[in-house]
Amino acid sequence: MQKTTQKKLITSLAAAALLFGLAACDGGDDEAPEENGETAAEEQPLPEQAPGEEMEMPEPDLEDVPEVVAEVNGEEISGEEYSQLYESQFMQEAMMVQMTGQPVDEEALQEQVLDNFIGMELLHQEAEASGYQASEDQIEEALQNLAETSGVETMDELMELAEEQGVEEQELREDIAAELAIEQLIEDLEVAEPTEEELEEAYQEYAAQAEMMGETEGAEQPEVPEFEEMREELEDQLSQQKENEAILAHIDDLREDAEVEIFI
Repeated sequence: MQKTTQKKLITSLAAAALLFGLAACDGGDDEAPEENGETAAEEQPLPEQAPGEEMEMPEPDLEDVPEVVAEVNGEEISGEEYSQLYESQFMQEAMMVQMTGQPVDEEALQEQVLDNFIGMELLHQEAEASGYQASEDQIEEALQNLAETSGVETMDELMELAEEQGVEEQELREDIAAELAIEQLIEDLEVAEPTEEELEEAYQEYAAQAEMMGETEGAEQPEVPEFEEMREELEDQLSQQKENEAILAHIDDLREDAEVEIFI
């Protein structure tokens, strides 16, 4: 798939955003808040504002973003693509400011967004080199799903929406095919099944959290289902967590052997 600095990728942004979820899962429940740069003691008080006055939202700093932010084995990641995802993620982080008073760590967010794009490019290159390909039927099904999630009723409306964002139909199909190939690659990764011990540990953690909620003043004690009733749900959650960890570990392995140049 050829990349250009003028191209606005709908699906690449969605795919890169997926890795934000993977990175969050990688931290695990045992990770202390300060390891993510979120030390509670450092939280700043919310700015004073008049009743009924909306808090002013911060703006992302994108003035110094170069035309090309990185190259991965010779393939460019454009500043335009990077800026689109960074702005989207920044606004989500900024909305949390209203609740926590914690300022957006722009330096950490910039690094995370760039790492996500690099990771997706590495997966795309490996999928292509390994011969993973999506069928026309799979591409059509994915386009139909994209139309539904985009709130349009027909494929023509979807293509009009894509063109408004500077993406031609062929480009959109190529991006969908690339994402489907990555999904096939991920499906072939070796992922361990959750053990009985892990399931029981996850259940105990759930029960402990429920008990803590019940200890909150005025809160109703939640009813904790039996272990067997939650087994399937726990298996799904742990399986997804293990898959996420496998993806991130695989990206780390690919990056060790890759030529990555960063210009931001």
